[in-house]
Amino acid sequence: MTSHAQTDETIPSEAMPSGGIILPEFNEFAIQFGNFGIRWYALAYIAGLLIGFYLLKREANKPGSAMPSATLDSLLNYVLIGIIVGGRIGYVLFYNASYFLSHPLDIFKIWQGGMSFHGGLIGVSLAMILLARRHNIPVLAISDRVSMTLPIGLFFGRLANFINGELWGRVTDVPWAMVFPYSDGAPRHPTQLYEAGLEGLVLGLVMLFGYRKGWLAHQGRLTAIMLLGYGASRYLIEFAREPDAQLGVLFGVITMGQVLCLPMIAGGLYLFMRERRT
Repeated sequence: MTSHAQTDETIPSEAMPSGGIILPEFNEFAIQFGNFGIRWYALAYIAGLLIGFYLLKREANKPGSAMPSATLDSLLNYVLIGIIVGGRIGYVLFYNASYFLSHPLDIFKIWQGGMSFHGGLIGVSLAMILLARRHNIPVLAISDRVSMTLPIGLFFGRLANFINGELWGRVTDVPWAMVFPYSDGAPRHPTQLYEAGLEGLVLGLVMLFGYRKGWLAHQGRLTAIMLLGYGASRYLIEFAREPDAQLGVLFGVITMGQVLCLPMIAGGLYLFMRERRT
């Protein structure tokens, strides 16, 4: 969820694998009106939120639902603000604090790219806590429902990353390696598609299975699965993903994305064990 520029590393031509599927430079706008329009990433946000809202509306209308339908409009507003504010602040603090300290007005230029999933998760978590207190609903009842629909937004978001030619992987010689626009021309792992598959499709199918098995009745279970599923998937994919140029590999062994996934995995394990004891 960051900008096009990922790496300043120059790879010697003799060390660069040959070949790779060359991708065209796609139009940054999904819908364009002159010099303005809706960008792919914005469309991914909109699609994820609307489809998620529709599914939650159907669930909320069922008898005995822990989250009444009347609270969904508030939930949508809270989640949207949490995603945008949390995602931007997370990127500023976790990935590029030194730059934004020198250019504070650029913090507000979100159209230039730079959003953090982990920051957005923190923002949404705070939003759900506030909503739960306002409507006297258990926070895990809300987070289970949001977690159930999260893979939809992740799937569309990673496809938007792929179309935008950003967040590519490390140099590789695998047969499906791709040469991305805005890159150095080296064939790389299409890690956006890896994430769309694991965090989107696979995690989404697990959520669908759990929903049909009635896991919403076990507060915290779907939230635990989301934290564990995303955290583990992202941690593994980071080994193939190109680290952010301004950070690189921390201590020579771990990326910032992996560091931020560790609390998610720990939180998921805690909720899973807590739910199993109740």
